[in-house]
Amino acid sequence: MLINRQEVRNYDLYLFVITVVAVSIFAFVALSVVPERTTNSRVSQLAFINDPEGRLTFETVLDKTANNAADKAQKTWTPAVSPVNLGMSSDVHWFSFVVTPDKSRAVRYLFEIDYALLDNVDVAVYPPLASSPVVRYQAGDNLAFNVRPIANNTPLFSLPLSAKPQTVVVRVESSGTIRMPIAVWEEKEFIEYAASQNLALGLFFGFLCAMVISNIFLFFTTKNRSFLFYTGYALSLGLTLASLQGLGYAYLWPEQAWLQGKAVLIFGNATILFAVLFSRHLLPIAEFSPVVDKISKVAAWAFGACIFTSTILPYPFAIKLYLVMLSIIVFVAMFTGGWLSFKGVPIARYFSVAWLFLLLSGFIVSLDSVNIINLGISTSYLLIIAGTVETVILALILAINYSHSYDELISTQAFALEQEKQASKAKEDLLEVQQRYQDDLEYKVEERTLELEITLRELSEVNQELERLTAIDPLTGINNRRHFDKKLKSEGRRSRREHTPLSIAVIDVDHFKRINDKYGHAGGDACLIHITGIMQSMLLRLSDDLCRIGGEEFALILPNTDSEGALHVVEAIRERIENSPLMFEGEAIHLTISAGLTTSIITDEEHAEALLRLADEQLYAAKESGRNKVLFKPFSG
Repeated sequence: MLINRQEVRNYDLYLFVITVVAVSIFAFVALSVVPERTTNSRVSQLAFINDPEGRLTFETVLDKTANNAADKAQKTWTPAVSPVNLGMSSDVHWFSFVVTPDKSRAVRYLFEIDYALLDNVDVAVYPPLASSPVVRYQAGDNLAFNVRPIANNTPLFSLPLSAKPQTVVVRVESSGTIRMPIAVWEEKEFIEYAASQNLALGLFFGFLCAMVISNIFLFFTTKNRSFLFYTGYALSLGLTLASLQGLGYAYLWPEQAWLQGKAVLIFGNATILFAVLFSRHLLPIAEFSPVVDKISKVAAWAFGACIFTSTILPYPFAIKLYLVMLSIIVFVAMFTGGWLSFKGVPIARYFSVAWLFLLLSGFIVSLDSVNIINLGISTSYLLIIAGTVETVILALILAINYSHSYDELISTQAFALEQEKQASKAKEDLLEVQQRYQDDLEYKVEERTLELEITLRELSEVNQELERLTAIDPLTGINNRRHFDKKLKSEGRRSRREHTPLSIAVIDVDHFKRINDKYGHAGGDACLIHITGIMQSMLLRLSDDLCRIGGEEFALILPNTDSEGALHVVEAIRERIENSPLMFEGEAIHLTISAGLTTSIITDEEHAEALLRLADEQLYAAKESGRNKVLFKPFSG
């Protein structure tokens, strides 16, 4: 392939721009959109015990008495700082830490282990000075995904409601790396964090899906195997990162615990296999060195064999074998790219840059996973950024190669036509062939463009549906707090613009905790659904908006409604609920609500929020004055 200097400079510029843009976008998402984990401030006294014989139990691990020196030594807790990385070990490890609430109030926290590849995780939570846990949980890759107490890609547990410090003891047993990045969240914090993280992961996996779909279409239309190998590489890379994140276990194979234990190895080997096949097909390795070509062929066979052997070999041995082979292929790939670039192969330089990003980042993450180095940050985004840059650069290499192959074909045709100028009939025939070829090529280009437009439109529709679902409360089916905040701001601006009254009501179910304690969460959920249905049936205007803004707390936005009309609506709702008991498991549950109500014409941006605070204050006043009532107070500014 011959490329002139001007084209080389242009491609260098493209490479630089693509690299900077890709790194900037995903670095911005990783460092800015995804919130920093400041949740470790609630965790103290973190320590661990290595229990190689597995003798300790939850009944004995916190017992400070010991019969002999050996038992005392075994129960010696080693202080640690999160994230704890103990490297690869098959020993049982015990972790203990204290969760201290931010304030002296009962708050429900979520405890997360931000590492998805632990085999067995047992959690026990102890109140102060207690010898028995108040709650026990199980999670891990060796259990079916639906066994987890909370359906999350990483182990996530709900701590009991308490205003006092609680001791959490975790028993971890895994055949791979023992990592314990601990985070303790309030529920709202975790929802915000999960939404931001899902945005970053959605950008990356959406990008990979687009590349897979477009390149498989290109393969079927051009029959060029480079597109097939590139598709296999992008798909395997996505599955590897999905396995590392626990997303594959959550959404693709939730019942296949054995596959989750092997997925990283299977798809990791497949990623390198397709990368080697892609490189051998794209670069003229055999022309310059048959020896290097044979090495690459052996590497392809080796990684292909490891896909199957990783399903039967012990995980510690298989992962170490993979890391050794990965280390070797890093240097072979970099050497091959640099050597071919020195030999005058233009695309080899871009090949080297592409592999420099992914292979070195993968190598660094591998060293971190076996505790040779400790990055101290999440390695997921390092792999995502490197994978994105490499995928884009490889796509650029494909485009360059395909473009110049086409240019060489056109040049060959032009030369043939020049040689046949003396024969007019042959010239006309060749021109006719060329015209048919160009028409066919234009048709294929238009066809692929249409297919890509359809794909992008479908992706846009999916994104719109996802945006709609994020505004819906999954239990009651009404709008959630996120929608409420947007709606309140919107209706506040309309009230200010049109100078019309805006009424806000905050509604809370009376004695809901007693209902939960007596009938369980199923009964509590049934009550919330029952009350939601009644309130929805009482709202006759499309502009009236009912939202669930808390556990048993609702908010009602009544645009263009004065105080008299709003009080009539809310009082009617209260009476209807009081007179409509819920039949649950053959027993009537009598329900009442308390509500705070206020009305005003919005005059500035902060006015709507102040209106909400006043309604909330009236709600608490209604509760303190006996419940089952509606209190109204006009907004005085």
